[in-house]
Amino acid sequence: MGGSHRSRMLDFPDAPGLRPTPDRVRETLFNWLGQDLYGLRCLDLFAGSGALGFEAASRGAEQVVMVEKNRQVHQALAANVAKLRLGNVALHWADGLEFARGETGRYDVVFLDPPFQSDYLPKALDMLQYKLSESGRVYVETGVAYQPPQGWRVLKSKRAGQVNYQLLERDD
Repeated sequence: MGGSHRSRMLDFPDAPGLRPTPDRVRETLFNWLGQDLYGLRCLDLFAGSGALGFEAASRGAEQVVMVEKNRQVHQALAANVAKLRLGNVALHWADGLEFARGETGRYDVVFLDPPFQSDYLPKALDMLQYKLSESGRVYVETGVAYQPPQGWRVLKSKRAGQVNYQLLERDD
């Protein structure tokens, strides 16, 4: 092991559970969100390769907060932020759920792409429900079809290979 992957011009290490969101899935997601994210605050809670956060940053998001707990992956993200000179990206070395629990900011878009074999998703959605702006959306990526808990509505849903993905909003 100990190798690395290259996605376009970004480098990131091999790490257990690290699977960048496929290009065609990212393309669909940003069609759903709108091509321009100008002025929006985004949170990438399980950043991994950073593909979603970097894409949001490149589409004019006011701020993208990326959270990653694996130190080696976090260091690669930091190197890529510096390489791309992204002043609108704030990077945190932390557990995604712990970060969400303590976070007081509000976000317009949240990317939730936790390890597929984890129980993080319902916990994260529960914590984030009141940390979204009024028109906030949550992108969810899973390995199996996912039914969000009460309090959430599915706006869009699609499957590509082994990836199920949805765009959610609060249902209140």
